[in-house]
Amino acid sequence: MKRLFYNQPIEQVFDDVHTKTSGLTNEEVEAKRSEFGANELEQKKQTSLLEKFFNQFKDLMIIVLIVAALIAAVSGELVDAIIIMLVVILNAMFGVFQEAKAENAINALKEMSAPDAHVRRGDQVVTVKSDELVPGDIVLLEAGDIVPADMRLIEGAALKIEEAALTGESVATEKQFNVLEDETLGIGDRSNMAYMNTNVTYGRATGVVVATGMQTEMGRIAGMLNKTAETQTPLQANLQQLGKVLTFLILIIAVIVFVIGLIRGEETVLDMLLTAISLAVAAIPEGLPAIVTITLALGTQRMVKRHALIRKLPAVETLGSTDIIASDKTGTLTQNKMTVERLYTNGELTDSSEQQDESTGLLTKIMVLANDTKQTSDGLQGDPTETALVQYALDHNVNVEQLMADNQRVAEIPFDSERKLMTTIHQNADGIFAASKGAPDALLTRITKIEIDGNVQPMDEQARTKILQQNHDLATQALRVLAFAYKPLQTVPSDPTSEDVENDLIFVGLIGMIDPERPEAAESVAKAHQAGIKTIMITGDHRDTAQAIANRLGIVDDGEDDAVITGAQLDEQDDATFAKNVKKYRVYARVAPEHKVRIVKAWQKHGKVVAMTGDGVNDAPALKTADIGVGMGITGTEVSKGASEMVLADDNFATIVVAVEEGRKVFANIQKSIQYLLSANLGEVITLFMMTILGWQILAPVQILWINLVTDTFPAIALGVEPTEKNIMKRPPRGRSSNFLSGGVMSSVIYQGILEGLLTLGVYAYALLVPLHTGDAQIHADALTMAFATLGLIQLFHAFNSKSIHQSLFTIGFWKNKYFNLAILVAFLLLAITIWLPGFNQLFHVTHLELSQWAVVVIAGILMIVIVELVKLVQRKFWYNKK
Repeated sequence: MKRLFYNQPIEQVFDDVHTKTSGLTNEEVEAKRSEFGANELEQKKQTSLLEKFFNQFKDLMIIVLIVAALIAAVSGELVDAIIIMLVVILNAMFGVFQEAKAENAINALKEMSAPDAHVRRGDQVVTVKSDELVPGDIVLLEAGDIVPADMRLIEGAALKIEEAALTGESVATEKQFNVLEDETLGIGDRSNMAYMNTNVTYGRATGVVVATGMQTEMGRIAGMLNKTAETQTPLQANLQQLGKVLTFLILIIAVIVFVIGLIRGEETVLDMLLTAISLAVAAIPEGLPAIVTITLALGTQRMVKRHALIRKLPAVETLGSTDIIASDKTGTLTQNKMTVERLYTNGELTDSSEQQDESTGLLTKIMVLANDTKQTSDGLQGDPTETALVQYALDHNVNVEQLMADNQRVAEIPFDSERKLMTTIHQNADGIFAASKGAPDALLTRITKIEIDGNVQPMDEQARTKILQQNHDLATQALRVLAFAYKPLQTVPSDPTSEDVENDLIFVGLIGMIDPERPEAAESVAKAHQAGIKTIMITGDHRDTAQAIANRLGIVDDGEDDAVITGAQLDEQDDATFAKNVKKYRVYARVAPEHKVRIVKAWQKHGKVVAMTGDGVNDAPALKTADIGVGMGITGTEVSKGASEMVLADDNFATIVVAVEEGRKVFANIQKSIQYLLSANLGEVITLFMMTILGWQILAPVQILWINLVTDTFPAIALGVEPTEKNIMKRPPRGRSSNFLSGGVMSSVIYQGILEGLLTLGVYAYALLVPLHTGDAQIHADALTMAFATLGLIQLFHAFNSKSIHQSLFTIGFWKNKYFNLAILVAFLLLAITIWLPGFNQLFHVTHLELSQWAVVVIAGILMIVIVELVKLVQRKFWYNKK
């Protein structure tokens, strides 16, 4: 069991890590380094580019295509085999290219580590590389340092550490040095500990290293990342399922045709083998992987223009199936920047956006002076709370530099976590005065007067009660409240102390501040809700703060206390109990990294597709566990970005909603392409199957491959860039259980494939019954050519039906997609030249058709459009619009 250290006296900590106040000797350091190793994070084994490339061929659909290429090569169709293999190889190269751009999350964790540390060894302070630290080292910290290892704090002054990357809490933590008795405290509440890779923002301290490398809290997260398996996306699952179904059907159909042909005894074994190969080629949608990849790639390019960067192609489609967005609060839904929101002065509460008057001017003056913020060329530097006070002044056109120049600081009493106050002493043209700020309960005990309307008067109980009530009201709104006061002095104290200066103070006012929500976040949450997507807030902040922000964003309503749960309450539930209760909770406060993973997994057990957003190191394990991890590009750590499938370049929660819309569009377009391809291939299979059963001459493999290449691929790719259908964001998420063949697609594939086959067979039969030429050979050649032309042309006509699965073609529009129109034209010309151009006739085993024969072919194509549109009309009237 891991030792806690925060609930032990420092003497016991020293005993446990075998050290002393003077630090370790060189011999002790070497011995411990042999025992504990370097203070660095382990790396997960990297996948080489070659391994990435071969991993692309593990997909069943790709294997089917490779088999198809081998079959084509064996049957003598080397050109077709080469084309299929080129498609497979290009698809693999594109997948490798996308994955190669990903940064490794553990590498990024490693790069965050502090380069140097100031250590006391043998009673001498020396500077060493942080990876040389061992448990028992005594480390000195000051403002600006990165904490190099997990440490128990020994002593110090006014120490504040910003731990947002680890805990998710937006406010820097005030540290103290006493023993904490509670054994159930979360990381964010262990105020006498400092953790690896967090930032010292204020004060100084000395601490003893209690954990290094993979034993640190940061190392624990790295270990969770290493153990987290890659999640299969819905797209990958759908394609895998589709590949299995197609493989099974192809084998069954090919075997049936082969056996029937042999039983009839009219064909040789070789002829029937070639027939079975033709059927297999007809059934395999060899263009599907390329179409899916191209559609995803085009979606990726569109999303880049809208500030969403995709690291892995399937992530585009996964967004479209999202049921749950589990969002980190700090920096994602909020601005990760403390902001003054309310002011109480002169007995009145005002909004921070209102203009200043004389009383708020005095309050602003004290806010700026009792402050250690530095103005630099890079902006305001200092504690986030103090920079927020100066930023308020700047926003209200206060000349901060002039104000500080006119009121020179001559002495100070630094902030102390025990008295919770800070006081600075200033001298100006009117004299000397002290400016104080601190926690309202601490400051009010030292206040005896109050300034109202420019007049200083004694503080009576009525005024004191009113101030305390106002403090309570602001605190219940999850605002962090500070009180401000001042005091005229006769002289500058030579050695100012709290007892001498911080008494008999004059109350000026209160301010309430918060890390506010992003302006566009509430609207985005509402849009997600309209799309049937539930937004869950997960944060390391306190419960009241989390609930207040969630209420302002519309994630929870007033009084919905049961929808909010803390990490400690979550620990009281086992996984089975939590999985049952997870639907009740929409806000999680004070959580640890493992809690976030539990939340994601609990929703996944309900079959939900979960998108997890985050920007901190603490978010990385959950980002990797989720179906799609969404990192923040600006404020996000490299760790969170490395663990994500998508990165928001603008850190804008609204971009997620845009990405969801794009993901839904991508899925819809891939689904259209699949419906088109499978119905077309089914039409080919039925045509060949019935020709074999009826004893007719069948289409040759080269004819089927040419139809698949020109009339399948080009229109199917063009369907991938169809415009977004109306109301796509008003539909509920399709969820994990749906697939490319759900929502009526499977039934449409079946009846449309049968229709294509029957129309083609009908044209073949018509050519036999009403021949234009004489001679059996010529009649059968004409019939086969008309069947070839019909099967190709009917698919081009059917591509127009496929522009929407259920909506009318006349609503969608014939000509809105210029790429589609061009694809149809090119496919038609490539099909026609096999019949029109001399020389191609012999290559494709076809004859020249007369105008009247072409008319029959075109009529069959028009019938395809008319019949399918009539069926869609009936579906809309009696089924799909009523769902």
